[in-house]
Amino acid sequence: MSSSTYAPSTAQTQYIETKSARFAYRRLGPVGGVPLLLLHRFRATLDWWDPRFIQALAAERDVILFDNIGIGYTKGEPLRTVDAFADGAVEIAEALGLSQVDLLGWSFGGVVAQKVALKRPDLVRKLVVAGSGSGTAPGMPAMPERVATIMAKPGSGLEDLLYLFYPETDEARAKGLDHFGRIDAEMPEGAPQVTQEAAMGQLEAITATLAAPWDDVARDLATITAPVLYAGGAHDVMINAFGSYAAVQELPNAKLVLYSDAGHAFLFQHLDKFVREVLVFLTD
Repeated sequence: MSSSTYAPSTAQTQYIETKSARFAYRRLGPVGGVPLLLLHRFRATLDWWDPRFIQALAAERDVILFDNIGIGYTKGEPLRTVDAFADGAVEIAEALGLSQVDLLGWSFGGVVAQKVALKRPDLVRKLVVAGSGSGTAPGMPAMPERVATIMAKPGSGLEDLLYLFYPETDEARAKGLDHFGRIDAEMPEGAPQVTQEAAMGQLEAITATLAAPWDDVARDLATITAPVLYAGGAHDVMINAFGSYAAVQELPNAKLVLYSDAGHAFLFQHLDKFVREVLVFLTD
C-alpha cells in the first residue's frame, strides 16, 4: 500500500506465525535499509497510531506496526512484564527475518523499546523513546491521582483522553480533537479493542517499572550504546518530563528534545516537526 494513502480502515493487516503467537502487523513505505519498528502505548492497538504520523514516517522509511501477544489483532494470553513484551517484539522481528531494526516506542512502548535494546543490543541500531521513561528518578514528581484513576478504568471517554494526552489550552485541545477525530474516522469496523485483562497486564508491567530502584535503572541505561533520541512534552501528566531529563544523563549516546507547549501526545501535536526530528536522527 502506498504510504500516501495509509489509513487503518483500509490498510492490509498481515499475520506471521511464531512459536508464541500469530502476530498481526502492517508494513509500508520503501523497502530497504533498516526497518523502523513501532511499539505503541498502553491500551492501544495498531489501529490507534495517528494515520498522518504513519504516512509521514513511511514516506521515507520502511515502517512496521504490530500488536504484541494478547493485544488487539494478536491473540494469546495477556503479557504482564516488560521483559515479556520485549521478547514479543524480538520474536516478531526475527520471524520477519530482520537482523537489525530501529525502534520507536511511545509511552509504554518506549519502556519496552529500551528493554529490547538491553536484551538484544545486536538487534537495535537506533532507538527513539517518545513520551516515556525508564523508571522513577529521584525527585521525579508523582503521577497525578486522576491519571492513575483513568488508567485503571475499563474505558476512557474523549475528555479523559484529552486530559491524559494534551495540555488544557485552547490550541492544544484543538490539536487533540483533530488527532482523535482522525483516528475515529479511520477506525476499522469491528476493530478489536484491548481487553481489560490485557490492559491490567500492561499496568502491572508499568507499576513494576516505576518501582524499580533508580540505581539499577541507571546502571542498565549506561549499557545502552545505541544512539537514543529521547523526546517528550514539558506538560506530560502521564510520564513527567523530569524522567526524560534524568534518563539522558545516564545514557552514553543520547539527545533530548522537549516541546514546551505539549503533553503526552506531543508527537501528534507537533507531528511534522517531530517526524522530521526522527527522520534526521535515523539518517545521521
